[in-house]
Amino acid sequence: MEISLAAETVFHIGDFPVTNSVLTAWVVIVVLVVLGLITRRAHLIPKGVQNIAEYIIESLYNLVKNIIPDERIARGLFPLLGVFFVYILLGSWIGLLPGMGSVGLWEMKNGHEVLVPLFRAPMADLNTAIALALISITVTTAVGVAIIGPIEYTKKFLRLSSPLDFAVGILEAISEASRLISFSFRLFGNIFAGEVLISVMTYLIPYVLPMPFYAFELFVGFIQAFVFTALTTVFVSLAMQKHEHDSNEHTSKVKTVHG
Repeated sequence: MEISLAAETVFHIGDFPVTNSVLTAWVVIVVLVVLGLITRRAHLIPKGVQNIAEYIIESLYNLVKNIIPDERIARGLFPLLGVFFVYILLGSWIGLLPGMGSVGLWEMKNGHEVLVPLFRAPMADLNTAIALALISITVTTAVGVAIIGPIEYTKKFLRLSSPLDFAVGILEAISEASRLISFSFRLFGNIFAGEVLISVMTYLIPYVLPMPFYAFELFVGFIQAFVFTALTTVFVSLAMQKHEHDSNEHTSKVKTVHG
């Protein structure tokens, strides 16, 4: 058994290498498109797949609406946030299906034959996690600039009224930049570690021992999808708010009130 931290190339389209994580991502996209086509034929009284889809959509929308105060913006951002949740959830769970990691091509590496899996969960590839984090951060910044304006948004990070406020602004900028690392490595680390754990348990004692770990990884996949979506929603809500008054202005106002 060989565990690869990076996604492996399974074939090429011209000069473009297609990795097993990209191949699985295409499968997830096809599944989402099929589910979307199925749920387009909505019935007045939901049943089956439509009932499940409506429950998920309603729950996610209530979450977004409770965090983002402007309902118009919440409604506009909900399709993206909903796709975040469903894509991460299916992308995490699909890596738990039978055959993932065990069906592949045998190749020679470093003088010995190894199995290169055809499929790998998209979230177990750091590139996918970084791409999702970049989309989240870009959307958050774009919404903040569009709602409060570029000048007010810049004032969150560039505060020149006092050395203390300037330091706080620098910390705010570092916090914004660190989201790329925290978002991507949290998502990648949890999903990749889960796949490795299940692979090891299956290799040692197949069939019986891995079952509790499968149940746990289903829960982890849901939590990761929920956390990523909820944090993106919270950051969008924070980006829509103007920065607090400078410490000197705030102090003078307090003195004026009590004076």
